[in-house]
Amino acid sequence: MLPCGQRYEPDRPGVLYVLNVVVEVKAWRPAVGGVAEAFHARFTDHAYPMHVHETWTLLLIDEGAVRYDLDRHEHGALDSIVTLLPPHVPHDGQSATPHGFRKRVLYLDSTLLDDGLIGRAVDGPEIPDPLLRKQVHRLHESLRPGDELEAESRVELVADRLRRHLRRREPAAAPVRDRRLALAMRDLLDRRIESGLGLREAAAELHAHPAHLVRAFSREFGIAPHQYLVTRRIDRARRLLLAGRPVHAVAAATGFYDQSHLTRHFKRVVGTTPARFAS
Repeated sequence: MLPCGQRYEPDRPGVLYVLNVVVEVKAWRPAVGGVAEAFHARFTDHAYPMHVHETWTLLLIDEGAVRYDLDRHEHGALDSIVTLLPPHVPHDGQSATPHGFRKRVLYLDSTLLDDGLIGRAVDGPEIPDPLLRKQVHRLHESLRPGDELEAESRVELVADRLRRHLRRREPAAAPVRDRRLALAMRDLLDRRIESGLGLREAAAELHAHPAHLVRAFSREFGIAPHQYLVTRRIDRARRLLLAGRPVHAVAAATGFYDQSHLTRHFKRVVGTTPARFAS
């Protein structure tokens, strides 16, 4: 039972109204290497006490602004920048406006960003990089079951750009062409159309850094590895649908997570749903 003055709406799980206080929280652990947790929230009146994380905190503010102290210095997280808070360093946080804030957070482990970069993150947690912000936004959008290769590719590119900012180096220039590596990756994807594969698994098999592997493939073929895999699956799905297989069976046979996963990608590539295509 909720305390007096609180109201729970069963048709909106995770949403709790307390007078004028709004709390919306969604947290989960994506099946993506290096990402310990994803956390989306909206708060109007919550203030974080001083605390620490064992992971890196990659923060986007979508509405409002957050004022916080990091290592006894005052900072602000705004919707125009990317904020990166290092592990093991105390920080707090509260809304900088009366209307609260909406945020999206990814907690990244040391396989993506090592502890040797903590000091530089303390000195400059705010990163005014519009392209990086767009990359992090797209990474959040890819955190769906069945799109793990896309999410892993995006997180490696984000981490590479973060490392360059922390090391005070310019963001990566156009990648050097590596045709041998790109062809090897294409062959590997062709062999794994149905079962799929993780980016780190592919990088280990091909003895390449994951970010370099994504860039080399994209440079050579003009399409990212996850996009290539999806289009190969869609081609196979088209043939099976025209042969009379039901949509749910086609989804299972072509490596999609479920029927809705197939439908979403099929409509984006072909311009119609699998059911309409088959009929």
